[in-house]
Amino acid sequence: MTPKLASARVPAWSMAITAMLMIQVSNALSVGLIDAIGPAGTAWLRMCFGAVFLIVIARPSLRSIRRADVPKLIALGVVTGFMTASFLGAVERIPLGTAVAIEFLGPLTVAALAGKHRRALIWPALALIGVVLLTEPWEGRIDLVGVGFALTAALCWALYNVLTQHVGDRFSGISGLALTIPIASLAIAPFGIPQAIGGELTWWIVAAAAGIALITPVISFGLEMLALRRMTHHAFGTLLSIEPAFGVLTGIVVLSQTPSPMQILGIALVVIAGASAQRGGARPPTAGTA
Repeated sequence: MTPKLASARVPAWSMAITAMLMIQVSNALSVGLIDAIGPAGTAWLRMCFGAVFLIVIARPSLRSIRRADVPKLIALGVVTGFMTASFLGAVERIPLGTAVAIEFLGPLTVAALAGKHRRALIWPALALIGVVLLTEPWEGRIDLVGVGFALTAALCWALYNVLTQHVGDRFSGISGLALTIPIASLAIAPFGIPQAIGGELTWWIVAAAAGIALITPVISFGLEMLALRRMTHHAFGTLLSIEPAFGVLTGIVVLSQTPSPMQILGIALVVIAGASAQRGGARPPTAGTA
């Protein structure tokens, strides 16, 4: 059985769920690296190692790239790099679950705007209420810089989902990812290199970054791309609605970040909003991939 046929037998939803869990685990594991070399330095090292691994595994053919593909590949690479760096910048300042919930506002809003009915906009509003409960501004401890990083990641995540599907439709397997992750590493290099060099760049930091890169971006982003080839944005978005809950769970297990009852309610509102905002099903098989 060929790898293509084997992946077709795996339910798309299971690949998406696995990718979400792996992304949150890799973000939690990155906290130690962030303390040592900063969020941009961590993101840059992860993208660099991810690029090397993906090129070795996928061996993408540059001849398969058409002129019309170049803008999308560059855009996806830049968005991926800044999405990762911005999110890690948020995780440095605010709890993981809160950062994920704020970041989720991006794809959720896009899904609502793409809906057929304007009343779908109620769901981003509900999710925003959930985010307010998560950040608890009345406690006077909201980190505006951390929230700003998370909102930047939200915008990048919205663009990432759309662009990933377009690139995934054009290139078979994870070859598209092998073309965009090197671009991501170059895009954030001006920010990542100074942080990495100016921090505590030890051998174990480099080794840890390589190990985390295998989880994200290599395996998790690859699973997302394969899943998006077989799912609509709405169906994929419905699954994404549980990612904030995964973020909270990972924060509890890995980082010992215990949310308050009010924050748990906030997460519940975000999850409900995400699941309600998006409807859809399986996409028909795509053709013409390189």
